[in-house]
Amino acid sequence: MSISKTYLPKETEEKWYSYWLKHDFFKSVPDEREPYTIVIPPPNVTGVLHMGHMLNNTIQDVLVRRARMKGKNACWVPGTDHASIATEAKVVAMLKERGISKKDLTRPEFLAYAWEWKEKYGGIILEQLKKLGASCDWDRTRFTMDEELSEAVIDTFIHLYKKGWIYRGVRMVNWDPQGKTAVSDEEVIRKEVNQKLYYIKYEVAGDGLPVASEDTGNTQHATRNYLTIATTRPETIMADAAICINPNDERYLHLHGKKVFIPLINREIPVVLDEYVTMDFGTGCLKVTPAHDLNDYELGQRHNLPVIDILNDDGTLNEKAQILVGIDRFAARKKIAVLLEEAGALEKVEDYKSQIGFSERTDAVIEPKLSMQWFCKMSEMAKPALDYVLKGEVKLIPEKFVNTYRHWMENVRDWNISRQLWWGQQIPAWYLPNGEFVIAKNIDEALVEAKLKTQNSKLTTADLTQDPDVVDTWFSSWLWPISVFDGFKDPDNADINYYYPTNDLVTAPEILFFWVARMIMAGHEFRGQAPFKNVYLTGIVRDKLGRKMSKSLGNSPDPLDLIEKYGADGVRVGMLLCSPAGNDLMFDESYCEQGRNFANKIWNAFKLIKGWEVDDNLENPNTIAIEWFGSRFNQALGEIESDFAQYRLSEALMSTYKLVWDDFCAWYLEMIKPAYQHPIDRATYTATVQFFENILKVLHPFMPFLSEELWHDELLGERGEKDCCIVAQLPNIGEINSQTLSDLEIVKIIITQIRNIRNTKQISPKEALELSYKSNSRVNYQQYQAIISKLGNISQFSEVDDKVIGAVNFIASTDEFFIPLSQNLDPVAECARLGKEKEYLLGFLKSVNAKLGNERFMSNAKPEVIEIEQRKRADAEAKLNIIEQNLIDLAC
Repeated sequence: MSISKTYLPKETEEKWYSYWLKHDFFKSVPDEREPYTIVIPPPNVTGVLHMGHMLNNTIQDVLVRRARMKGKNACWVPGTDHASIATEAKVVAMLKERGISKKDLTRPEFLAYAWEWKEKYGGIILEQLKKLGASCDWDRTRFTMDEELSEAVIDTFIHLYKKGWIYRGVRMVNWDPQGKTAVSDEEVIRKEVNQKLYYIKYEVAGDGLPVASEDTGNTQHATRNYLTIATTRPETIMADAAICINPNDERYLHLHGKKVFIPLINREIPVVLDEYVTMDFGTGCLKVTPAHDLNDYELGQRHNLPVIDILNDDGTLNEKAQILVGIDRFAARKKIAVLLEEAGALEKVEDYKSQIGFSERTDAVIEPKLSMQWFCKMSEMAKPALDYVLKGEVKLIPEKFVNTYRHWMENVRDWNISRQLWWGQQIPAWYLPNGEFVIAKNIDEALVEAKLKTQNSKLTTADLTQDPDVVDTWFSSWLWPISVFDGFKDPDNADINYYYPTNDLVTAPEILFFWVARMIMAGHEFRGQAPFKNVYLTGIVRDKLGRKMSKSLGNSPDPLDLIEKYGADGVRVGMLLCSPAGNDLMFDESYCEQGRNFANKIWNAFKLIKGWEVDDNLENPNTIAIEWFGSRFNQALGEIESDFAQYRLSEALMSTYKLVWDDFCAWYLEMIKPAYQHPIDRATYTATVQFFENILKVLHPFMPFLSEELWHDELLGERGEKDCCIVAQLPNIGEINSQTLSDLEIVKIIITQIRNIRNTKQISPKEALELSYKSNSRVNYQQYQAIISKLGNISQFSEVDDKVIGAVNFIASTDEFFIPLSQNLDPVAECARLGKEKEYLLGFLKSVNAKLGNERFMSNAKPEVIEIEQRKRADAEAKLNIIEQNLIDLAC
């Protein structure tokens, strides 16, 4: 093919993605090969591609493509999550635009609209993933409300209920007043907000009693006695059940056994004693509102306090509040403050900052609320799920998350699994006229259960009412690695037996407990195996100021715009260059630009090679260069393999980047490149083409489109229809000549020093220089004369027995090199240069000696690491000796 002047990502990406799909390169069916399986963390059907998705799915695609090239049967299962709360909110908004209210619809009518919305918008994010190059087996796409997956959810509910692990009861939950549903902990986003702290006076029952002065701690007498509490939520005082003080607080000893009146409504409540109260926070007095705070609820349980819920499901005050009935909680807060001030019960108001929970789905402020809900016991399932991780059967990457995981699992709470919504799997509970319930898969089975339970054969289905709630979306996604392979419907089918357990899961640390741990629980309960072997935990994508990327901050670029601007390969490289596992990614668009520049560098290198004319009659003058790059390629391949084995994908990419940009383009091609308009010999040309083909293989997981495009150029030979880079076998690590690698590092230093001298002395690269050396090492420099002469433009290269007086000198390894200049050497400038080099080496030597003098380092470091540091010290000392002698010779 004719190669364009510059790389054109857009047309390349569209062409090859379509080609891969057409020829089923992503498709997987069980066969005799070793399987490699990833199930996608299903994005919400409401979602569109954001930077977190970009990072997560780039990592997955790199792992899948690499496994495919290693000859494994790679299967990446895509799909979406039905996202009950978010989707229902979208559907309600759609209906509102059409002038329809949810409350005017029956459940089946609403669900018909919800499915209409899902069919129209639910697949957008998966289509966007294709732009990134995601090599999913799209024929396997699943949705958490597919019939088979929904059936699995219901069967799971029934199974766990029969084991006694699912129950119904009143508990404190996170309540979303806008969505009018309970939400899970992971759906609550904590934000620091500016608030007010209201100091409210509660009158003590009885007159003339001593009251502690808050300023002095001394007692004083007054005709009206009160204590002061500080709260950010004055609108909840009508739900107060007690005032709590620390029994050891000497300021309030006189209040033991007393009662106080709630301002405005004058209801009498007791003063209770509990060491839970912190004496040095606020006034040391705490209002206890069991219905509207989890900690207060637990306090209330300990002291047998009443629970007074003054809020409706939509966040307005109800009749139990006695005042401001029907007013929204935040409007009520302002009105209460005014009423308290008018009543003389408001001492002062201060500005205050604190963390508040917001619903991730609706952004409403979360309300702690006592509610009748369904719960799943976690303690029985948590222990084996913890053991899998502690025993290393499931590896968390990086390992720092093991302690976090252990803490969560050892302090696990029961899981609130019911949601007050219509979109989702409806809870399989059927209520009888007497208030009892039965659990069954459908109404016919429920009727049988009901007749048995009541011994009433006259019951009909008309007597049964199904629970209107749905199960938490996570209750379907915790089954994902099993249900996508129909492991519930057909537990012994070919797919589940072949692909389960999966290999790697790539996800975010914030759902380590809420999703990852629960999947491990489900895997153990239903398959007797953990669902995956490794969990790669990505960091959060942040901007360069460290802020989490979000639409509200306006600091998150549109991933599709980035792909349009820099190409999918450029964006993939940009994301991975700054994304070590488990650490937050400080994203800057310049990384994508760097990725695009890398693509162009590869493209230009290919153009250079393709433009060479071959002369079969020429001898090969580049044996050493070819041997060196062959060894360097194998060395880099070992580094890349090691990085992948440790899931250090960012480091693996950087090793690849340096191999291509530095070693191949900047050094190897320069070593072997023929003079302008001169031909190249066949042996060098053949070796170089082979090197480039192997480079494309290594690049492919990171840069699939560019590598596939160049793979099919005639330069690399004829390709069959399915002879594609995507399924090319990754190269194996070959021989490594350590001596050649070591020698060439010194040669590169020599050439770099020559170039530096040209720059500082303003000598043209076209002007040939003489170079001599005084050797103290075993390096055979004559062997590398051709490379040094070519890249340094050296006309004469020789060994000398003694220093060359009046020449510019430099040191490479332990050897000294001399370049005599036509102009006289400036001794002052040379002394300054040598002084700077000496200063640098002294600092370097100090740091190396400090490391070698550190007992902890010496006892923990590997022998080869210690040997490297000792070599560094010997080299630095040798160079210092030479510099010291030069300084003496120049009388500096």
